[in-house]
Amino acid sequence: MSRPLTVGALVARLKRGFPLEQVGVGGLDRPVTSADVSSPGLVLAGYVDRFPAQRLQAFGETEIAYLCSLSPAERDRILRRFFAFDLPCVFVTKGQDLPTGFAEIAAERVVPIFRTPLKTGEFYRRIKPILDDLFAPTTTLHGSLADVFGVGLFFTGKSGIGKSECVLDLVERGHRLVADDLVIMTRRGNDVLIGRGHELQRHFMEIRGVGLIDIPAIFGIRAVRQQKRMEVVVHLEEWDQDAVVDRTGLDTETTTILGVELPKIKVFLNPGKNITVIAEVIAMNHLLRYSGVNPAEAFNERLIGKMREAADVRQYLVEDDE
Repeated sequence: MSRPLTVGALVARLKRGFPLEQVGVGGLDRPVTSADVSSPGLVLAGYVDRFPAQRLQAFGETEIAYLCSLSPAERDRILRRFFAFDLPCVFVTKGQDLPTGFAEIAAERVVPIFRTPLKTGEFYRRIKPILDDLFAPTTTLHGSLADVFGVGLFFTGKSGIGKSECVLDLVERGHRLVADDLVIMTRRGNDVLIGRGHELQRHFMEIRGVGLIDIPAIFGIRAVRQQKRMEVVVHLEEWDQDAVVDRTGLDTETTTILGVELPKIKVFLNPGKNITVIAEVIAMNHLLRYSGVNPAEAFNERLIGKMREAADVRQYLVEDDE
């Protein structure tokens, strides 16, 4: 089970995208459990029944102006009610000065406050993709991911069947390695899977009998990619003459990873079969289908058309009594 995201880890990531200044100290170990950011809104006016306290809270110019318009006693009451919730942290936009008592009450509850010079709309626009990335569904898969003609091919199969050797041959032919053996897969949106390698293992390959090899050191930096969308699963299997094999491409098989359905192609290995060329053809065939051209369906329709023409001729001869 992965470690929960903390405010400190989140802020360290956010500082790469925009400036942040912490007001006060402490609270960096508080957990962040939601990828959403919201403004307190009606909570400041007293309605707390539907307050999403688990979200990150953002105070814009409207919220700060409202608090400053209150009497000290009323502001203290509202802020104490607000900070009584188990909040992860609070962001204040446009570099605004905090109302009297704001920082002190937050410090009592050990809720960290961060100030940014960004306007509220720009703050939301920048933080949302970062949160989506940090909270995106992720899994680790055993296999090799390569970029072949711009198509992300994910090679699977039992240990020792030749996944790494196949990708190595593809790299030698000018294609690019993304990750070998261990692929970290993340879902972006509803139907996009992005694969990358582990930080320590990235762009190294283990070739049995040779050992670990450094792909960019041998083939150059153009032989690797940091990440790539996975589009087709290529499953390598040992040849079995009794196996049911799709010979037309009409009966497409799929597999599901992180809720995303992907085409799955089984390639049976036997002596003399050039898996590298087959992998290139799989990638180019996927590009054809993506552009709206399906060779299997086109051939099937042509064949059915010819059969209908032959049937019409036979029917004509049967009905011709002259």
